[in-house]
Amino acid sequence: MYIFKAAVIGAGTMGAEIAQVISYSGLPVVLKDVDQKFLDKGMAHIRGIYQARVDKGKMSAGDMADKMDLIIPALDYDEFGDVDIIVEAVPEKMAIKGKVLQELNKVAPPETIFASNTSALSISEMGKLSGRPEKMIGMHFFNPAHVMKLVEIIPGLDTSQETVDDVTMFVESLRKIPVLVQECPGFLVNRLLMPYLNEATYVAEEGSATLAEVDQAMVDFGMPMGPFTLMDMLGIDVCADVGQYLYSQYGKRVEPAPLFFKLLDENRLGEKNGAGFYGYGGKADAPVAEMAKRLAAEGHSLPKGEFSVERLVYPLINEAVLCVQENIAAVPDIDMAMIAGTGMTYKGERIGPLGLADTLGLDVVLAGLEKFQAQYGERFQPAVLLRTKVKAGHLGKKTGRGFHEYS
Repeated sequence: MYIFKAAVIGAGTMGAEIAQVISYSGLPVVLKDVDQKFLDKGMAHIRGIYQARVDKGKMSAGDMADKMDLIIPALDYDEFGDVDIIVEAVPEKMAIKGKVLQELNKVAPPETIFASNTSALSISEMGKLSGRPEKMIGMHFFNPAHVMKLVEIIPGLDTSQETVDDVTMFVESLRKIPVLVQECPGFLVNRLLMPYLNEATYVAEEGSATLAEVDQAMVDFGMPMGPFTLMDMLGIDVCADVGQYLYSQYGKRVEPAPLFFKLLDENRLGEKNGAGFYGYGGKADAPVAEMAKRLAAEGHSLPKGEFSVERLVYPLINEAVLCVQENIAAVPDIDMAMIAGTGMTYKGERIGPLGLADTLGLDVVLAGLEKFQAQYGERFQPAVLLRTKVKAGHLGKKTGRGFHEYS
């Protein structure tokens, strides 16, 4: 099915940016919200993205006007009678998403595809709630959507192959990189990132290193930004919600650090409200160290650890190995997703976690995980597939074969 017209539900930052991406490809797109204030703010955000392109000489004012004319702001469903695909970008609560999908099922043509921009919730459950499970699919953009190239495509149990193919072609038409991911809690990139971000939070809670020291070390390693900067940008509330959900699904190995919830109690949500791990607008970040001390006084004290880059990176690699083990995505796609979705590099080269494991040596990674497991507990338990590869002598580049093959 060729897509001639799209719609986006939710005019928040992600919804607005998805609408901008669609309009930039030349397609008309309806941007709907229930609140005129949010709709106006979303349209202003889109205008700002285009204006920045005009200011940099990347497009003319006339082209900007043409692109803005493709976006139809709406408070109702009057414009939904001929849409081919609808992307919902409403808050990450299944009850809210289910209500929206049920409304859409009444107003959209039977052939319309329903796509969700959820970062973690079940596509199969949404399919059941939507009334058209074969047309329901995950289409997860990354923040900021107008910049990041990756889009995870997640079929539910009942999603048809035709829907998968149509959405893959649609994503390519948006000049994005589609990566097919089998449904699992957190999908791919967020599932890989959470152990990394969680371990950084444990380091902050222990006081093993300052926030700035950890962030700088990870930037020096090859990440485009440090974990605390990233969490502040994403929103501490979002990270805590995703972390709690993954904990409910995967258990102890991803148990969220208590410091997440201390930050929420203090209403430190990140950039969006002026204070997170760091302070913004003149607010100091010293309170985070004080929160860690209060947690210790309340009986949440952790054994004094040591910060190292490996302590954060090895859990990320291990989760990537688990995704291979569980057939969540192909090895090249896992690496591509982390490169395109996070900008991951190592020594100046774009590289994903499995390529990194091959470069470091799978035996080195396994030994590191075992050491950390003895020191910090079961969240470092190595994946069975990693042990198997080491036993088989598939150690990475030094043996010519690891997760990838080398000549």
